[in-house]
Amino acid sequence: MFRKDLITRLQHHPTSLHELSEMLEEPVKEVEADLQHLLRSLRHEPWRTVITPARCNKYGFVFNKEKLHKQGKCPRCKGTWISGPRIMIEER
Repeated sequence: MFRKDLITRLQHHPTSLHELSEMLEEPVKEVEADLQHLLRSLRHEPWRTVITPARCNKYGFVFNKEKLHKQGKCPRCKGTWISGPRIMIEER
């Protein structure tokens, strides 16, 4: 998979890591590794990353933006009803 393809897929459409993995028919770990590399290299490109962090739907706890995959449990309420992070790329 080419990382440039990720830019076109993530433009203007917030997408989760699992949705992206299904679209590309690639394993989640491979897509996550490519995505992390892309996000580091975008610092030198005319693009910027917008990450909506994962969030506990029961308690409202917001997870760290650095995590691209969905967390297992909320550290506050121990609930598992968590919406995964959404990644989008837009022009600066």
